[in-house]
Amino acid sequence: MKIAYIYDAVYPWIKGGAEKRVYEIAKRLAKNHEVHWYGVGWWWKENKPRDIVFDGIHLHAVCKPIDLYDNGKRSPKAAIYFALKLLPQLLKENFDIIDCQGTLFFACFTARLHSIIRKSKLVITWHEVWYDYWYEYFGKKGIFGKSVEKMTLRLNSKMIAVSGKTKKDLEKVLKDREISIIPNGIDFNEIQKIKLSKVKSDVIYVGRLIKYKNVDFLIKSIKLLETKNPDINCIIVGDGPEKDDLKKLAEELNIEKKINFIGFLEDYNEVISYMKSSKVFVLPSTREGFGMVVIEANACGLPVVVIDYKMNASMELIKHQVNGFISKLSAENIAYFIGLGIDKGEEMQNECIESAKKYDWDRIVDSLEKLYTKYLHKINFC
Repeated sequence: MKIAYIYDAVYPWIKGGAEKRVYEIAKRLAKNHEVHWYGVGWWWKENKPRDIVFDGIHLHAVCKPIDLYDNGKRSPKAAIYFALKLLPQLLKENFDIIDCQGTLFFACFTARLHSIIRKSKLVITWHEVWYDYWYEYFGKKGIFGKSVEKMTLRLNSKMIAVSGKTKKDLEKVLKDREISIIPNGIDFNEIQKIKLSKVKSDVIYVGRLIKYKNVDFLIKSIKLLETKNPDINCIIVGDGPEKDDLKKLAEELNIEKKINFIGFLEDYNEVISYMKSSKVFVLPSTREGFGMVVIEANACGLPVVVIDYKMNASMELIKHQVNGFISKLSAENIAYFIGLGIDKGEEMQNECIESAKKYDWDRIVDSLEKLYTKYLHKINFC
């Protein structure tokens, strides 16, 4: 098969869940298929080629590096610009399958045009469906995002959801679509090989420091735990617009020595090594399309505390008190489950690791390859 992926943020230049998913899938499929990825050309600089081959993947620079965010939020202007620049690049090639990440919206319309002109099979992968959350994200301007999302939902009949929650959200408005669940994953065997960091911690968080991740609740929970465990310490790995405020909060609570802000780490293995040297992982986010970091933490043997919230798909990955805990969004609840995780972490370790095994990328890619083959041989496909 000749397969094209469309997503503006390209791993490893940009490191997040969606881009890691595309990269891990693409590099494995590239062993037996011709795989292309159209994204922003983060590598495309002076005296550097526009198109390169990276880990077997043909990377195509749709445009020069641009700022995908505006005040910490995805920029609609950047998304429209990317979709317009994508069209002439994409139309140069024929593909059997085009897998466009649904979060791009405008690029999905470009991909749909290719499927009409070049007769490719278009699949849209949905990480989240927002509906009314657009108003919370953009205020009154959210009506624009909601309208474009609705139009994108009706572009074609074949869809992939990365979680059961996303599939249910799609089915709320789509009654006649074929929706398959292909989750995100991990390289389980590689994680097992990584050694522990010399820097040990009781609690760890890994992710962007943005509002809906609610890292402030984690910091407040550490303050509560300090009364019973004066030696408790926490590592926060990541960067983002909330970082300064979070540091200030730790200082105000007089626990700045308990919170170690590591910052953004380029080396994935280093991130995993920090996890392996911790006891409990906390993801206080209320909005996750999947929550790959939950699986990574489980693979390291860590119980994970996640938040019970309607927009949070990471809840599906946790069986309460088996491989983690499902908490309310409050410092008191999070503190309680952190304490439970520290106390019971060792006896939960095997369940955590076993839970992570089924999300190995090789298993997931095998399922996706079969799904693509099925789509490719369907006569009625739109």
